[in-house]
Amino acid sequence: MGLEKLHPFDAGKWGKVIHFLKEEQFITDGSIVQAREATEADLLVVHTKRYLSKLKWSMVVATITEIPPLVFLPNFLVQRKVLRPLRTQTGGTIMAGKLAVDRGWAINVGGGFHHCSSDKGGGFCAYADITLTIKFLFERVEGISKATIIDLDAHQGNGHERDFLDDHRVFILDMYNRYIYPNDRYAKRAIKRKVELDWGTEDAEYLQKVELHTQGALNEVRPDIIVYNAGTDILDGDPLGGLSISPQGIVRRDEIVFRAARQRGIPIVMVTSGGYQKQTARIIADSILNLQRQGLIGSEPLDGEGSSSLVTSMMGATVSCGSSHTAI
Repeated sequence: MGLEKLHPFDAGKWGKVIHFLKEEQFITDGSIVQAREATEADLLVVHTKRYLSKLKWSMVVATITEIPPLVFLPNFLVQRKVLRPLRTQTGGTIMAGKLAVDRGWAINVGGGFHHCSSDKGGGFCAYADITLTIKFLFERVEGISKATIIDLDAHQGNGHERDFLDDHRVFILDMYNRYIYPNDRYAKRAIKRKVELDWGTEDAEYLQKVELHTQGALNEVRPDIIVYNAGTDILDGDPLGGLSISPQGIVRRDEIVFRAARQRGIPIVMVTSGGYQKQTARIIADSILNLQRQGLIGSEPLDGEGSSSLVTSMMGATVSCGSSHTAI
């Protein structure tokens, strides 16, 4: 539909990640777990009926995505071209959460809609996949009663913070550029470890803080599951993130987080969240390959659907992106 031309996002990012991983023979078509679209019943585990009803208005979706021309499209097209792909990525995160518990780790190549809460979307986040995943695990998986969110996207994760503001079962570490969207002071009250970064923060300072605060968070509270929001909008030159982290720094960041989880035997699910440059897909693929080389993930055959813990929510018309003003 050409919607990708209205924002700085590489709308083909997720498909490119899968392509690169296939080229490196890390995965095959048969080893990927295909995401299933989250149903209305799934969404109602967190979202209010009132909020979901609002999404039936194209104007509301245009506001959430900050793509004004959506106002002029009939809602059935908005549902098909914008919201259905986002629901599929949301379903992918929920599935990845269960896979992580079963297999020790999982990655949804998509998701990370951390600006959406139960009753409000924004920053191209229409569904609260992080909150949904944790709530599903709490309610439906025995032995999961504490969760830690490690949110290392360049933007504050105000959606899940609002959802878990008074929930002491959830520990939130959030490290973000203090000067950019959303600067949600109310939501910041939910952050147990708040690390606010300055414009242009570079690798040495950034990675030292990732190491210090990841270790500190996991030493402070041992969770039953880690949800890792691994946004790549921290990359130097990103039009929305405002930080100056190198590709190698992003690869090292992910390694630090996975190593901390795996050393403690804590299941970890990763979502890829924001990232607004053409090279982002290559960096995500390189990071996943590095995790394998370091022995922190594998693709060993297992019973059931897919032989790896990699979830993909690729759809032919996916338009999953940030906007020119705000971002996931």
